[in-house]
Amino acid sequence: MPPLIIGILLQVFKQFTGINAIMFYAPVLFQTVGFGNDASLLSSVITGTVNVLSTFVSIFAVDKVGRRLLLLQACVQMFLSQMAIGIILHMYLKTTGTIGKTQVIIVVVLVCLFVMSFAWSWGPLGWLIPSETFPVETRTAGFAFAISSNMLCTFLIAQVFLTMLCQMRAFIFFFFAAWIFVMCMFVVFLLPETKGVPIDVMAERVWRKHPVWKNFMDDAGHVATN
Repeated sequence: MPPLIIGILLQVFKQFTGINAIMFYAPVLFQTVGFGNDASLLSSVITGTVNVLSTFVSIFAVDKVGRRLLLLQACVQMFLSQMAIGIILHMYLKTTGTIGKTQVIIVVVLVCLFVMSFAWSWGPLGWLIPSETFPVETRTAGFAFAISSNMLCTFLIAQVFLTMLCQMRAFIFFFFAAWIFVMCMFVVFLLPETKGVPIDVMAERVWRKHPVWKNFMDDAGHVATN
C-alpha cells in the first residue's frame, strides 16, 4: 500500500508542478510575455538545455544529500519561481507584448530556475524512488499504475493548459505554486528517505518505523488487512 500510494502521487505531483505545461508551450508562453517568434523558440531551446544539464546534478548529488533534501529544496525553488513569475506578470502584463524588456528577462531567468530545480529533483527522482520502494514481486504492477498516472496527468495538463492560461492569465502560476506547496507537505509528512536502504529490508527499516505508514503494516512487515 505505501509504495503504491507514493509511486502514484509522485507521478501526479510531477505533472502538477506545471513542468510539462511550460515545456510543451514555452514558445506560446514567451510570445505572451512579449518575445517575437524567433526569440520565443530560442527561449524554449534554452529551457530544454537547462533541463538536460541540470539532470546531471541529480546524478552526482542524489546519493550524497539524499532524496528528501533534493525534493524539498526543489519545492522551495519552484514555489518561489512560480510565485515570482505570477506576481511579475500580474503587475506588468496587461496585453500581449506590453511587458517591459527587464521584466521579460527576469521571467525567462525564473523559468530557467524553475526548470533547473525540477530537473535535478522531481523529474528523475519520480522514477528512482518507486524503483527503491516497490517490492520485487509487485514492481511490474506498481510501475504500471505509476506510469498510467503520469500519462493521464500529462494528457490532462496538455489539454487544459492553454485554456487555463487564457482564463486565469498570471494566476495560473499561483495555481501551480499551490500544488508545489502540497507536494512539499507530502515530502515532509509522507515520503521516507530511501537512500542506502536495500529493497529487501525496506519494510523493516522504513515502513514499520515511519510515523504514518507503520499504521498500515503488520508485525511481519506486510500490509495490514484489518
